[in-house]
Amino acid sequence: MTKTIENFLRYVKVDTQSSEESTTTPSTMKQHNLAEMLVKELEAIGAIEITYDKEHCYVYATIPATAGYEEGPVLGFIAHMDTSPAVTDTNVQPRIVEAYDGGDIVLNVKEKIIMRVADFPELAKYKGQDLIVTDGTTLLGADDKAGIAEIMAMAEYLLTNPDSKHGKIRIGFTPDEEVGCGADYFDVALFGADYAYTVDGGALGELEYENFNAAGAKLHVYGRSVHPGSAKGKMKNAILIAQEFQSLLPVFENPMYTEKYEGFFHLDSIQGNVEEVLADYIIRDHDKELFAQKKEVFLQTAEFLNQKYGEGTVVVDMADSYYNMREVLEPHMHLVDNASEAMQELGIEPIISPIRGGTDGARLSFMGLPCPNLCTGGENYHGRYEYACVQSMEKVTELLIKLTEKYAGR
Repeated sequence: MTKTIENFLRYVKVDTQSSEESTTTPSTMKQHNLAEMLVKELEAIGAIEITYDKEHCYVYATIPATAGYEEGPVLGFIAHMDTSPAVTDTNVQPRIVEAYDGGDIVLNVKEKIIMRVADFPELAKYKGQDLIVTDGTTLLGADDKAGIAEIMAMAEYLLTNPDSKHGKIRIGFTPDEEVGCGADYFDVALFGADYAYTVDGGALGELEYENFNAAGAKLHVYGRSVHPGSAKGKMKNAILIAQEFQSLLPVFENPMYTEKYEGFFHLDSIQGNVEEVLADYIIRDHDKELFAQKKEVFLQTAEFLNQKYGEGTVVVDMADSYYNMREVLEPHMHLVDNASEAMQELGIEPIISPIRGGTDGARLSFMGLPCPNLCTGGENYHGRYEYACVQSMEKVTELLIKLTEKYAGR
């Protein structure tokens, strides 16, 4: 078993699920358990300049340049330690399906949890390879412990192979990426890299330098409760008004009907009664102008309902979350070109596509650290059917090493 896979199987057993309800950073203190483990391992393999932000749970470290390559650019690799709040990662039980036969995978006999090819047709491309799966009761944590495992394996390789040619390499591990806060306290100046890659993508070959422009909106609907027996002309049902609001948004600008560069309005949660409803929306688009138009449509819809039912019936609290990093990365397209070239040299087909979401790299790019996103070899993130391909993960480690060579003395 390679170091990459050894690392991964060890890391996924550490519960690091973040929380959307928390107001602290990190959002869950248990993320420190993995941070402390990584600090010890970095010390053991000989990394230097190790910094552990014990307040906010960030880990930074350096792999020194090999002799003669000290003057090249400083290249960084970043991954996040937390896992999604969507499904628990308590007591993760990883299992390797060796030489996958291409059929359905029984994850849990007792619970009758089966990963079916009919539901996940991309499984077909992994026939004959080794897949790491769960027992169906938790997510796996490849997002993003696969990225951490690959970076750590790269670091150990470089530190134990003094003949490898590379400049100074910086490593960063962050908390709370899954709840949108991974870059909140990231110290770009301390990190000191000229360029970086987040290792936080999916299937082998994914290479991303575009992401959504994103906003969050809280929709407050205020109604009036009256006994239904005498409600005519008096009741204002907040539930029905909230439904009406949703019905007025463009039907096909919904995640269920969109792909690639198409944006959407997404009703993420809703709760309430006749008197009051609170609905959480996210608004996304890759194009800045279309993003602005979507936000305006949202506000105009609220205004229409206020004119219909009375001022103050519908109140919107909206805030931008992050922006498309493409505009920041366009002057640094060597990052994409070199990653694509390195993939091809390793027999990996580059899959350049927009991220239908966001990464730490998007915010870091706007903070002055150009930072496209690389694949990790995982699939079906944020759910109990998540899995990772052993051969893909090992190839990603090779890719990271190859990239350090490409920036040696550049």
